[in-house]
Amino acid sequence: MSALALSMENVISLCIGEPDLDTPSHIIEAASKALRAGFTHYAPSGGLLELKEAVARRYSNATGLEYGPENVIITTGTTQGLLHSFLGVLNPGDEVLVPDPYYPNYLGQFHIAGIKAVTVPVSEDNGFRLQAGDLEKAITPATKAVLLNSPNNPTGAVLEREDLEKISEIVKRYDLTVISDEVYDSIIYDDLSYCSMAQIPGMQDRVIVHNGFSKTYAMTGWRLGYIVAPSKYVEQSVYLQEGLISCAPTFTQVAAAAALNGSQACVAEMVAIYTRRRTIVLDGLNDIPGVSCCRTGGAFYAFPNISSFGKSSEDFAIDLLKKDKVATVPGSYFGKNGEGHLRLSFAASDEDLAEAIRRIRKYVLENC
Repeated sequence: MSALALSMENVISLCIGEPDLDTPSHIIEAASKALRAGFTHYAPSGGLLELKEAVARRYSNATGLEYGPENVIITTGTTQGLLHSFLGVLNPGDEVLVPDPYYPNYLGQFHIAGIKAVTVPVSEDNGFRLQAGDLEKAITPATKAVLLNSPNNPTGAVLEREDLEKISEIVKRYDLTVISDEVYDSIIYDDLSYCSMAQIPGMQDRVIVHNGFSKTYAMTGWRLGYIVAPSKYVEQSVYLQEGLISCAPTFTQVAAAAALNGSQACVAEMVAIYTRRRTIVLDGLNDIPGVSCCRTGGAFYAFPNISSFGKSSEDFAIDLLKKDKVATVPGSYFGKNGEGHLRLSFAASDEDLAEAIRRIRKYVLENC
């Protein structure tokens, strides 16, 4: 969809899951100072101690759990960290349970690792939140792990503590590992508060947390993430890290430490902007005849239901792009259960979002 949009003029693209905001200036300055100070050489494979300590402190403060640098690995983005865990925790032929809709890049990583994805449908009726009973139905003797992504891409759903408690009982009953993608954990709306699966009693030693700096600090191009996990996992995984990437870039690690150790006002400012933009998009979509959209709890996506028009999500999205120049992502690209929906990123300017909603409305009224 992005490639098709680039071949056309006057397109408003809401495809890419990337902040349109720039990295805060104090983080850029920290990287510049690090370069001038000679942080241009290899770092330890597991990451700079300063950054590992900052990450451990962040998760200790956020969760109330004890984490130290021995629980942290610095990765080249959350995506690489996830592949790291799929290779390090699972064996070829193992099954991992994945809520559907899901972030499609997971499937490529499963293929590389030789593991099998078993999808678990989630329903718009309960806000796309994974249900423990549905999870249990999908378990087989080959099931070794559950992949959680909350806040979710593409739906924006946030698993609440009650959801996690019920899921944790299934995880413990079947002796599973939880691989938790928490990269949107700082982008939460309304009265929701973030809860990691690691916070649920008895779960810390079963959970491998993945996070990064791309979404929280608008640092997508910096390619820096981290894993927070039991020390026994980290001790062995450093060897895998050495074989995969040697180490994450050194000067960007210094900048990331500055991001975590400095004022978090920039994060609050970004979330306030996304909150305003969410209102523009959700109110606008729900005002279009035949379109309905669940309230996004986190991340910066809307996942409107367009099934009433009787078109596949791909046909709808391509026709919308060609006729009214708005690029979205078909829900079917996120799994079987995403059909009948579109994903729209509202990490775009207020003006572009308002114009995109106007164009979508025009398209619906003229073609549906």
